[in-house]
Amino acid sequence: MKFTYVNPTQIQFGQGQIQSINSIIPQGSKVIVIYGGGSIKRNGVYDQVSAALQGYDWVEFSGVEPNPTKETLDKAVSIVKEKGIDFILAVGGGSVIDGSKYVAAASHYDGDGWDIMIGKHPVSSAVPLGAILTLPATGSESNMGAVITKAETHDKLPFMTPHVQPKFAVMDPDVMKTLPERQLVNGIVDAWVHVCEQYLTNVHGAMVQDGYAEALLKNLKELGEEFENRDNDAWRANLMWNANQALNGLIGSGVPHDWATHMIGHEFTALWGVDHARSLAIVQPSLLRNQFAVKKAKLEQMGKNVFGLSESETLAEQTIDAIEAFYQSLGVTTEFNEYQGSKNDAVEAVVSQLEQHGMVALGENQAITLDQSRNILASAIA
Repeated sequence: MKFTYVNPTQIQFGQGQIQSINSIIPQGSKVIVIYGGGSIKRNGVYDQVSAALQGYDWVEFSGVEPNPTKETLDKAVSIVKEKGIDFILAVGGGSVIDGSKYVAAASHYDGDGWDIMIGKHPVSSAVPLGAILTLPATGSESNMGAVITKAETHDKLPFMTPHVQPKFAVMDPDVMKTLPERQLVNGIVDAWVHVCEQYLTNVHGAMVQDGYAEALLKNLKELGEEFENRDNDAWRANLMWNANQALNGLIGSGVPHDWATHMIGHEFTALWGVDHARSLAIVQPSLLRNQFAVKKAKLEQMGKNVFGLSESETLAEQTIDAIEAFYQSLGVTTEFNEYQGSKNDAVEAVVSQLEQHGMVALGENQAITLDQSRNILASAIA
């Protein structure tokens, strides 16, 4: 293990914490509040934010999509530049927070913000931002990554820079009370796969990272099994905190990462609008079977330590089956059939996108070539 780990995001966790932004956002800041489709106006969050921002000069920008698009976000960039905004407050789930990170970085750049996404412009500064989390899933509220879609070309790409790490994250589990069941399920699946991308790789002997990853997976499994009892404070708080810890950088420090499931899954979202979490559930089981030889030891470890399976010659296979069954128990499909045309056309559409985006050597060993991706897709697409 060799790593540097720092997470500067201040967490304000618990009920009633939204009001605390009044003491965290620097006084005198010109603030833009960025949010999504307006659910925060129906569930009372908007009113709490308005009250907390009393005394600040602030404007708002709404309409950020579930998969935030450059086209929408560029409108917010224009407002930030025109009005001299010096603090961004993202109020929403991972999509709103990711989108706000793009706005923060692009607002300090005179060119096309998409240059950031394709690596043409290295980010050297950004408008400071904070987050009020309304949907636990991505961990975006306390990390430096974001994924943005260019609707015009169906491109969905990630970027990372410490300049867009949120200064603070308000995590009040009460805001989850009005979330649709589908979004809560997505949160469990998304957090689960985030852990797996940093855990189901090579045997490396990092006891803290592996042990913590297994604790998070066991927690998420229990939350999924208790989904019928989700309407209580403890269930909500535990999902919110588990999803945060899944991707705040800790369990991934000093260990191999995979992320192939995400890179392939992103193309399902870009092409067909599949929910991000559900694209992961479609891809992951097929990918694990494809990469079985290199992941066998960690699959066996997961089977024993997370699912409580007994030692056997088929333990790794049973673990993949258990992962797939876990998704299906939540009503999440592990096979995709919502395409037009032939199965072969659907497979090749994804492969073409992967090739266009340079995703030609994926996984912790860079061993998932386009041919391997094609095999994975042939199994994942009905």
